[in-house]
Amino acid sequence: MHDIKLRIATLDDLEALEEFEQGVIQYERTFAPQLKADPIHYYAIDDLIKNEDSCFVVAEVDNKLIASGYASIEEAEPTKKERFHAYLGFMYVIPEFRGRGVNGQIVEYLIKWSKQHDLSEIVIELYAENQSALQAYKKIGFHPDLLKMRLNTEE
Repeated sequence: MHDIKLRIATLDDLEALEEFEQGVIQYERTFAPQLKADPIHYYAIDDLIKNEDSCFVVAEVDNKLIASGYASIEEAEPTKKERFHAYLGFMYVIPEFRGRGVNGQIVEYLIKWSKQHDLSEIVIELYAENQSALQAYKKIGFHPDLLKMRLNTEE
């Protein structure tokens, strides 16, 4: 197996990350029929890379980007004990590297970053029907919290 290297994303990675973003959107369309037609964007990638309150990580093999993810410091709900938490997003691994633990390595990196910023709660959102992601995050130690439900009366 090739050596997987994790590093902080730079603006030089923008083109590949924009392709990853479309990969995330295409994958999630299975779970989200309410998404608008293409082209759509989820992330302001350059802002996340430049933001001091975010940690945007990429994984690469042989100088080719294969995965991404970020943690961002966000204000928690006023009812929560902690004022801030880390929010994880843009978790993506190119298809040929899925199932090899790359996402887990990125999440562990982001957990360490979160702890270094004194954040004790880490939040990630995923579609309830995305069982592979649900199982992967449970394996790392995440547990389901609040389940958001929707009803589309046009379906």
